[in-house]
Amino acid sequence: MGGKDPAHVIREALAKALVPYYPFAGRLREHNGWKLVVDCTGEGVLFVEADADVGLEHFGDPLVPPFPCLEELIFDVPGSSAILNSPFLLFQVTRLSCGGFILAVRVNHTMADAQGVTQFLGAVAELVRGAQAPSVLPVWKRELLDGRNQQQPALVHDKLDEVLGKDIDAKASSSIMLSLDHAALRLRSFFFGPREIAAIRAQLPPHLQKRATKFDTIAGWIWKFRTVALAPDTNEVMMLGVVVNARGRNTASDGIPIGYYGNAFVVPVAISTARELCTNPLSYAVELVNKAKNQVDMEYMRSAADLIVMRRGQSPLFPAGMFALSDATRARFDDLDFGWGKPVYGGAAEAVGVPSIPWLTSFLLASKNANGEDGIMVPMCLPGPAMDRLVEEMSKLLRLSADVTLHQPHVFPAKRSAL
Repeated sequence: MGGKDPAHVIREALAKALVPYYPFAGRLREHNGWKLVVDCTGEGVLFVEADADVGLEHFGDPLVPPFPCLEELIFDVPGSSAILNSPFLLFQVTRLSCGGFILAVRVNHTMADAQGVTQFLGAVAELVRGAQAPSVLPVWKRELLDGRNQQQPALVHDKLDEVLGKDIDAKASSSIMLSLDHAALRLRSFFFGPREIAAIRAQLPPHLQKRATKFDTIAGWIWKFRTVALAPDTNEVMMLGVVVNARGRNTASDGIPIGYYGNAFVVPVAISTARELCTNPLSYAVELVNKAKNQVDMEYMRSAADLIVMRRGQSPLFPAGMFALSDATRARFDDLDFGWGKPVYGGAAEAVGVPSIPWLTSFLLASKNANGEDGIMVPMCLPGPAMDRLVEEMSKLLRLSADVTLHQPHVFPAKRSAL
């Protein structure tokens, strides 16, 4: 790729990728007052190229959001950011003075989730590298997750509905909401490497050590000690939403097909009072996270779509005790190769999921620590005093992790096939 202009190369490949992915070149319309439909107009997407007088070192080490000058790396073209009647995609390639470049992408989330965007960008990357067509062909099939407009969906989320439908300790809820909304919030990133994760696992009973995933262990620890740090009323109901993708799960034969690039995730919720979360062992939180995730199958997905239909027109509720985690490492943006090798960073551009409500959602991001160890970085936003308490809890975990001995997995020689 020596001497080639990344903006020109990526733009050409993007144009080719939009042929099989032609809905991305259309516009979103509203049908019958509420149903969203894609009008395949072929109007195209936005593409911006730019030059910066700084090198990669300007963006920090390690490379984690929030990035400086983000509004210049993904320029908000006037009139382009509406949900309806606007381009679905905005691409910007910024050439750096060091010879590297940044590819930033903005997508209308109604059209695709993170893994769907990765699939599309993977197609662009393959075409850059000389492929004649994408190796994974796009599948539309949005009818798989159409709401059935049932009055009683099979899996109404009774527990969550009960919490949201009651005025549970309104004074406590109000006080936490005010402290999160109006106090000076601080942003800090927490690194979970092999030692930190092993130190968390060491606190779990044997059955949970085998069953809990890396996400379960990190999410359970964050949920518990974030609650400890916030110090809410003991009767406050704390909720952790976990973003779960239905692709590849143990679903029926009518599950999500390979190539589907629409939204295929739900956010099941683990629920506990603050008292139970803070006083029970860490395994209590990890177990609740694991159970919340494992209830997701295709029927759960369709039930969630039914619920959206039933609640159309209602504003979403964000109770004071609500927090959500999304594992952005599973989208594997850092594996995309546009011809110059794998990126030094690939993932979310924002440190938090919803900038206007920074305390609501955090991402798990692939990262490295100062020693070059691979791990997961979790940026979080909290009021100053709560952040200080969470940093102290992280210090305790680091002291525990110093005593952890990491065992290298045994590698066994492959056996010859008996066929």
